Amino acid sequence: MTEPHPMLAVADEVRDALASGHPVVALESTIISHGMPYPKNVQTAREVEQIIREGGAVPATVAVLHGVPRIGLDDAELDLLGSDEHVRKVSIRDLPWVVARGEHGATTVASTMRLASLAGIQVFVTGGLGGVHRGAENSMDVSADLTELSLTDVAVVSAGVKSLLDIGRTLEVLETLGVPVISIGSDDFPSFYSRSSGFRSPLRLDRAEEVAATMRAKWDLGIAGGLVVANPIPAEEEIPEAVIGRLIDRAVAEAGERGITGAAITPYLLGRIVELSEGDSLRANIALVKNNARLGAAVAVAYAAR
Repeated sequence: MTEPHPMLAVADEVRDALASGHPVVALESTIISHGMPYPKNVQTAREVEQIIREGGAVPATVAVLHGVPRIGLDDAELDLLGSDEHVRKVSIRDLPWVVARGEHGATTVASTMRLASLAGIQVFVTGGLGGVHRGAENSMDVSADLTELSLTDVAVVSAGVKSLLDIGRTLEVLETLGVPVISIGSDDFPSFYSRSSGFRSPLRLDRAEEVAATMRAKWDLGIAGGLVVANPIPAEEEIPEAVIGRLIDRAVAEAGERGITGAAITPYLLGRIVELSEGDSLRANIALVKNNARLGAAVAVAYAAR
């Protein structure tokens, strides 16, 4: 086992698990600070951690607190992330700045991947991936998540690319970057709130053991970078693509009218879609994260059994 990077503060439970080869699953913290309202965000974070424990793995929520990248958080730290309005949304570019200034930061997919890898964790569960934003041919707004997936050896379990993005262009970029995109139990690529995006999945697997075998094969071949493991939201929890699509179009148009761009746009859109859907999108978001946690724990267990 590789020792965690010395700049990381690794919780004792996580450090012991890594040292013994026990499966560990990383979790991002942006979903806590910027993805859901308080206190539902903290409650969901604790429930997701419990699901991972029940699946046989150790959860490791990742964040930056007082300038220290932390791998594994206690209840008080989770509550701080969920309730403090001054917690920054931190992607790769922001990490050095937040660490140097001693600030609090909630990690995105990209920064969680990097910190998880520095700790020696190779399975990460999130809600939805970032990607190419609508209108990116003019704005050049493309998430750092995609670049990080081409660089860092972590399998990312999500419910696909967030529905509010340009999913077709995102899949094209992932292909260019050489990132395997695998849908679980479906030939369709999921789109966060919905089980289908209208795009065929590049690859399909049906079991966690197959995902773990693919991870081993990729890295044993010396092919650097991560894998996208797209896990469709349960059928009984999904919002049909046509229904959510209308709400997303309205929210995107409103964001344009308000001049909201960059790092602020995804939190704005997610919050506005909750309002427009009268809470249905929040319920779906919680359901899909929990579903991803179950799969992520199973993948981590299978990978640790090599």
